[in-house]
Amino acid sequence: MKFRITLPLVALAVSAAPAVAQEWTPSKNVEIVSSSGPGGASDRQARTVQKLLQAIPGIPSVTVNNRPGGGGTVALTVLAQHPADAHYLYVMQTGILVNRIVGVASIGYQDLTPLALLMREHIIAWVKADSPLKSAKDVIAALKKDPGGLSFGLSNTRGNQNHIIIAMLARVAGVDPKAVKVVVYSSGGQGITAALGGHVEVWVGSAASVVPHVKSGAARTLGIGAAERQPGPLADVATFREQGIDAVFSDARGFIGPRGLTPAQVSFWSGSFAKMVQHEDWKSDLARYAWEPDYRNAADTRRFLDERSALLTKILDELGLVKKQ
Repeated sequence: MKFRITLPLVALAVSAAPAVAQEWTPSKNVEIVSSSGPGGASDRQARTVQKLLQAIPGIPSVTVNNRPGGGGTVALTVLAQHPADAHYLYVMQTGILVNRIVGVASIGYQDLTPLALLMREHIIAWVKADSPLKSAKDVIAALKKDPGGLSFGLSNTRGNQNHIIIAMLARVAGVDPKAVKVVVYSSGGQGITAALGGHVEVWVGSAASVVPHVKSGAARTLGIGAAERQPGPLADVATFREQGIDAVFSDARGFIGPRGLTPAQVSFWSGSFAKMVQHEDWKSDLARYAWEPDYRNAADTRRFLDERSALLTKILDELGLVKKQ
C-alpha cells in the first residue's frame, strides 16, 4: 500500500517540476552592429570585443557591421529587423537612450534585450596644440564672455554624452546651454579630423580617441569628465572637478540584442561577456583605451538603463531637447 501511494506522488512531483531550460549556442556567424564608422568609439569597442568573443568556445565567428547615420538610428534599425535572433548584437551607448527621449527614434532599449554592461568611457575636451585655450577654466571664461563665441564639435547626435558635458560646462559658466555653438559630425573620425584642422575650436568626445594625437603633439587636453584622475595614458589629464568645474558624466557601454530573445540566449551572452571581462587581453584593452571596468549582467544592465534614462530625461529637458507629447 505504501508503495502504491508513494509512486503516484513521485510521478506528480516530477510532472509538476519546471522544465530545465535548454542551453543555447550560436549556430552561425555573430554580427556586431556598430553605430559609428571605422575608427569611431563604437567601432573601437566592437572590434575589441570581436577579437575576444571569437576565442570563446561555441562561437563560430564574429563580424562587425558599421552602420553609421541618424545618430545611431540606422544601426538600431538593423538590429530591429532581426527579432528573436541572438546572432545580432548592438554596441550599446548613451545614444540608445537619448534618441528615444528626444524623439529621434521610436526604438529604445525597452523594445530590445539588454545583455551586459562592460565598461565606462570617459569624455574629454581637447583642442589643437596651438589653441589659445590652455584649460577648462579658459573655456568657462570664453563662454561667460560670449556664449556663442566658441565652436564645440561632437559626434554623433545632439543630447548624447558629449553634448551633456558641453551643457554642464555652459551651466558652470552661467549661460544657457542652447546658446552654445555645437557642430555635430556623423562619426568621431570625421569630427576629429575637422578639429585637428581647426574647423571647430573644442572637440568633446571619447578619451581614447585623443590619446594618439596628444602623444604626437597635435592636440592638448583641457579636462576629463571623470570623478577622479584616471590611470594609464590619461594620468596627466586634469578632471573638470579638480579645476573647480562641476562636470562629471561618462558613457556607459555594453551590448544589447534584438527583442524576443529567450532566457537561454540571454544567459549565453551574459555569461560569455562575464568570462570575457576576466580575460587578461580585455584588461589590457581597458588600460590601452582608458576604459573603466563596470561589468553588469543582463538584469542589472536593464536596471541601470532604467535609472540612466530617468536621469537623462531630466538633463535633456533642461537642454530643451525632450520631445513633448
